[in-house]
Parts: sequence; C-alpha cells; structure tokens
Amino acid sequence: MPILRSSIHAICVVCIAGALITTPAAAAPPLPQRTQSELDLAVLAYASGRKAEALRSFEALARQGVPAAQFNLAVMNIEHEVPHPDAARALRLLTQSAEGGFVTAQIMLARSFESGRFGARDLKRAMRWYETAASAGSAEAQVEIATGYYLGRGVAKDAAQAANWYREAAKQGDIGAQYILASMYEHGDGVESDLRLARYWYDIAAQNGDEAAPGKLKEIDARIAAEPG
Repeated sequence: MPILRSSIHAICVVCIAGALITTPAAAAPPLPQRTQSELDLAVLAYASGRKAEALRSFEALARQGVPAAQFNLAVMNIEHEVPHPDAARALRLLTQSAEGGFVTAQIMLARSFESGRFGARDLKRAMRWYETAASAGSAEAQVEIATGYYLGRGVAKDAAQAANWYREAAKQGDIGAQYILASMYEHGDGVESDLRLARYWYDIAAQNGDEAAPGKLKEIDARIAAEPG
C-alpha cells in the first residue's frame, strides 16, 4: 500500500509496517515552503511511530487541500490506522488527491477501481486514471494504459495507442515495454513493420537484462542479413 516519502529535491520510498508515506516532489504541484515543512514533519512523525501526531497534521493539511496529505490520510484509513476507519472517506480523499495532481494517488485510485477495493470493479474509470497518470509521466501508468489499449480492457482496443504508450514507457527504461514495443515493430502491430526499429528496442531490452531479448536480436539480425539488396 503506497504512502510515498520524498524530499523536495528527490523521491525516496520508505516502507513503514507494510505501507508507504509520501511527501510530493514531481508527483504534484510544488507546495509553499512552510506547508512542505509541515508535511515533512508529519511524515517524520509517522515514520517515527507517532501516528496520532501524524494523523493530526495530515488532517490539518488535508483541510488546506494538500494532495499528499489527502493521500496519506486516505491510506491511513485504508490501513485502519485511524480511530474510526472509513472506506468511503478514504475514496473521497484519494479522489481529491488525484484531482489535485498527485500521481501516486492517481495510480492507487486506478488500481482500486480495477480491483474493486471500494465496491464494484470499474475498468473504464481505472483506465481514465491510468491515462491521467501516464500523461503526467508515470512509466508504471503508461504500461497499464498501453496494456488496456492493447487488450481492449476498459477502453476500446487500439494497437496504435498501445504502441504509443509502450513507447513512452520504453523511453523511460521500462524493460517490459521495451520488449513489447520491439515485438510490435517486428510484427507491424499498431505500427509500421520495421525490423531495424525492432532490433533497436530488442537491443536496449537486452542491455537492460531482459532474458528473451538476446535471442530475438540474433533472429532479427539473421532476417535483416537475408533481406535482398
């Protein structure tokens, strides 16, 4: 269950009793320095086990509309770390945080709709939030929405859109997306067939440790060598 923790300059993740607590860096619009400091102190209180103190701070910051605080408060409700856990309130807070631009909340909200955490599964709403997070630059969400388009899961099947989002994730270093994009170029699935672009992405996937990619590289090299002219 992600509560993410980050400094102003870099994101670092800390596991706390199965959960993660976060303050925003690139995940949401920047906060005023005083508000950021209050949020950092609340995260520190949580990490130090002073959850009642953290809860009071998150409550106050959430009332001010701070997306990271809304997210953290939602997670504390989901994890039953508040006196009266409320799933409906958790959903409201998570939605507010996502609407406030907090990418981690957008992804968790998408996963919640996908899994039915707060009721019936809703793949259409899940994919809308994945696409929102993908547009904000999340490689994780880019892979999810790409797969949605590829399979026609929650969105209309669209191989070209799938290729577009796999490409964005591949450019960010996602190995699975690199391999899938290479395969799409190899077979002309959603893109023009192009063995050289397929080779390019198989090569990158191989360099990044994909076990199947080296074999595909040899196969593509043989096919390119056999091309006439």
